[in-house]
Amino acid sequence: MSNTLYLECASGISGDMFAGAMLDLGADAEALKTVLDSFGLEGASVVISRVEKSGLDVCDFNVVLDAEHENHDHDMEYLHGHTHSHESTEHEHAHSHESAGHEHRTLREVTEILRRGTWSENACGIAERIFSILAEAEAKAHGVLPEEVHFHEVGAVDSILDIAAAAFCLDNLGIDRVIVTGLNEGQGTIRCRHGILPVPVPAVANIVQMHGLPMHILNVEGELVTPTGAAIAAAIRTDSALPEHFTVLRTGMGAGKRKYSVAGFLRAFLIREDTVREDVILRMETNVDDCTGEMLGAVMEKLLEAGARDVFYTPVFMKKNRPAYKLEVICDEKDEAMLSSIIFSETTTIGIRKQRMERTVLHRQI
Repeated sequence: MSNTLYLECASGISGDMFAGAMLDLGADAEALKTVLDSFGLEGASVVISRVEKSGLDVCDFNVVLDAEHENHDHDMEYLHGHTHSHESTEHEHAHSHESAGHEHRTLREVTEILRRGTWSENACGIAERIFSILAEAEAKAHGVLPEEVHFHEVGAVDSILDIAAAAFCLDNLGIDRVIVTGLNEGQGTIRCRHGILPVPVPAVANIVQMHGLPMHILNVEGELVTPTGAAIAAAIRTDSALPEHFTVLRTGMGAGKRKYSVAGFLRAFLIREDTVREDVILRMETNVDDCTGEMLGAVMEKLLEAGARDVFYTPVFMKKNRPAYKLEVICDEKDEAMLSSIIFSETTTIGIRKQRMERTVLHRQI
């Protein structure tokens, strides 16, 4: 299996979307549930199923919270209903009252939970890095130190399980290279524990700024990139561009829970970079029997400096059995005119032969 993952964040990214996409790629669902159970968190159960999103069959990773732990993260009226005045105000008061008892965990408390899990050191390290990125972003937003941050939404049971699932699946699939070319985000406002905030919310804005994640704002009302999703992307990204040639080995799609005007799923690809490619090269050649060795050495240097792929000489015999050299230049077609000019000006030749050649080459990397 390839160890290179490409995340297509056309509809944004969240923790549950990422976990669903990884499970769809083949991460071990039963082993994941065992790990999540080992944290000993109460108030939630994990359901992995298939759902339809935009007419497509998509994997759904869903942390189902009981009434005491419900945070309305997928309640569209609660998240965006504040644009509808009086009714949404009553709705806000009701939800604020219901959610008053939620856990507010520090980074240290979250780390202790992660470290009591029965999973690999690598998976635990990935999860800790994701939470550290969240802590830094929240600390910057509130003007405190990372260790002083009290997580609200991301310290809740569902966010801990989402991030743990993301880390486990990445480790379980053996992925060590992750390509994220950019994140698509929505606009408008959204309600969270701190009140009504603009999209992208401060934590997301801080993460993309601190970690250099390219972002594109769509003409969509809503939050497509959650803080958890942004932190996952920042923590695992190793590359920002796809290879020029690659093969898709497997595709996975993870469902989001919120309903916006975009597709609503994260698509992930396991890819293999192609090591062999086909292209076209030009060969130019000429025979010279009245150039000194010094002239030929100088013209080779000038041709290579001007962009020739290769320059070489072959000993030949010309008319009257005079010893001579065949000059051959391998180059891109676009450089033909410039290199021809150098050959004419720096040697005694009065003609150049040219041949367009197809070739098969291995991918080279320095």
